[in-house]
Amino acid sequence: MAAPALAATSRYVAPSKRKYYWVPAIANTSAPSAAELNAGTDLSGQVNDAKGWTVTSNLVEAPDFSSRFVPKIAGKIQADDSSLMLYMSSTSADVRSLLVRDLAGFIVIFLEGIVAGMKMDVFTVVVSAASKQQDGVDTPAMIEIQFGITAVPVLDVTVPAGL
Repeated sequence: MAAPALAATSRYVAPSKRKYYWVPAIANTSAPSAAELNAGTDLSGQVNDAKGWTVTSNLVEAPDFSSRFVPKIAGKIQADDSSLMLYMSSTSADVRSLLVRDLAGFIVIFLEGIVAGMKMDVFTVVVSAASKQQDGVDTPAMIEIQFGITAVPVLDVTVPAGL
């Protein structure tokens, strides 16, 4: 008997759905409340690009004398360097007034949009830099906010009702 096929996905384009929130306080990153998320700031309309926001594990060799084969085991977990590229305003009224260096908080990424019962990722972060982009004469002015991820990210958390 053949193995069952993975269920067909409802494919989508991330820019049409994905949302990025800055949230100043979350008591339990495994289950943020609607009130905590509603107290955040939706950055999505100003985000041009997002880099990183992934979690990986090192592989560690675990050889033994019983075989020439060298198996590998999961090692330390780490998060990639992560940043958001946001648009700047000609009036200076933009993300620079919200996300300043050394500010601690949370980036919450709603992968398929803000829909109760869907999934979101919660990253505990500190703002490490706000680098104004100086290149390009034919591109909008942008600023890259870099984040240090300071705790194990909590992935695939269920989005609560009430958002």
